[in-house]
Amino acid sequence: MLTIEKLYNLYLANPSISTDTRSIKRGSIFFALRGDNFNANEFAQQAVEKGASYAIVDEAKYSNDKCLLVEDTLTTLQDLACHHREQLKIPVIGLTGSNGKTTSKELINAVLAERYKTFATFGNLNNHIGVPLSILAIHSGVEIAVIEMGANHQKEIELLCSIAQPTHGIITNVGMAHLDGFGGFEGVKKGKAELYAYLKSTRGYTFINRDNSYLMEMSGNAGLSKLIFYGTENGNAIKGQLKNSDPFIEVEWTNHEFSSMVKTNLTGSYNFENILAAICIGDFFDLTPEEINHGLTNYHPKNNRSQLTKTENNTVICDFYNANPSSMSAALNNISVLTANNKVAILGDMFELGPESETQHKLIAEQAMKSGLDKIIFIGKYFYTLNDDYEAVFCETPEQAATYLTENKITNSLVLLKGSRGMKLESLLNHL
Repeated sequence: MLTIEKLYNLYLANPSISTDTRSIKRGSIFFALRGDNFNANEFAQQAVEKGASYAIVDEAKYSNDKCLLVEDTLTTLQDLACHHREQLKIPVIGLTGSNGKTTSKELINAVLAERYKTFATFGNLNNHIGVPLSILAIHSGVEIAVIEMGANHQKEIELLCSIAQPTHGIITNVGMAHLDGFGGFEGVKKGKAELYAYLKSTRGYTFINRDNSYLMEMSGNAGLSKLIFYGTENGNAIKGQLKNSDPFIEVEWTNHEFSSMVKTNLTGSYNFENILAAICIGDFFDLTPEEINHGLTNYHPKNNRSQLTKTENNTVICDFYNANPSSMSAALNNISVLTANNKVAILGDMFELGPESETQHKLIAEQAMKSGLDKIIFIGKYFYTLNDDYEAVFCETPEQAATYLTENKITNSLVLLKGSRGMKLESLLNHL
């Protein structure tokens, strides 16, 4: 059976990891992971034939001199990542939260990259497979890494911390997300607080938004010792004020020595706290205000999170990468205060809410109807159950919505397009 030490030597000679035969890189190591509906052991030899130096399998019948046998491929991938992390003598910033994880990760990386050679989680590779892959993508030249950690049930952040071994950490916020898996909002707080528990055990540094009462409660319960605060009041390492958010965010901030103003390319006042977090972390790592501001100003969102897109007919707030009640409410609050002659919200179902689904969709619908919008289109089976309750457009599927938009053109409007990833609302962008 292949040991981690021997596998690590193979990894050092072939420092590229793949889990998908469709994107095999020559000289990589392929891990044959298994899922509910697939068994990648069956494709191990194919991966080698496509150029992988080795394949890691956990079924003996698929093993040979290039397909190396281990007890469990997923556990081995995680153990290999953990072993590699232990060789890296660099700061690793672990980041989690209900909303704003990916945007905060991108902002923090944009700031730190002004001075350091950085690595940040690619896309949203933030789960039990993505985090190991991220760690194994860190090469010896990297000086600081920012690792995003997602979770939809308790003990998941604990596992990811054991792999990423963050020296610094931040929880962006806690909200009404993945309620089904976490077992309600208190379960969300407990699950996210696993990052705080890890940082307490390792005496790591924790960045905390002092304005967030939930985070303050959670950090107090965790008994953290090395705290760096940011927020809107005096007494924080970084104090900031939101000066404008129509449509792009401008922030005035101070670190007790310098006051500065920064204009960003982000829309949505809810991103103020994400920007402040990036400023705080940049300041902690000794970047100058000029470097921090330059990193923020030159960051352009491109991942369908708070991304303002000009189409031929409208201005669209593309915020359809994902959604939960907290982020949906924030998005509605944001569009309600933006300046526009005509405002439209196209809202898709929110997933993974469990028993709370009916209540949470009704609350969002009520908020939308009170937001002063000129048109509201609800899409999905959860929202559709409310079609007799509100004067709005209801579609059961994105395909029905596309038909409606073809027959009822929206023009010269500011449009919020938001829903859970599984709703695939990007398909509607061409109709706007």
